[in-house]
Amino acid sequence: MDFFLCVIGMVLVVEGLPYFAMPEKMKAYFLRAQLLSDTQMRIAGLVAILLGLALVYWGRQ
Repeated sequence: MDFFLCVIGMVLVVEGLPYFAMPEKMKAYFLRAQLLSDTQMRIAGLVAILLGLALVYWGRQ
């Protein structure tokens, strides 16, 4: 459980950095994201999931 909490904490740190460092660019990014179709968003999400699973798999070996 301690490891899990550390991982969640690091994810929050990494996710929060762009909002803190460049909020104006993040707003523009979200405006551009609204122009993507649902299919494009799902593909991007799937790629992120698969990449994350691969990193976890390789990191735990």
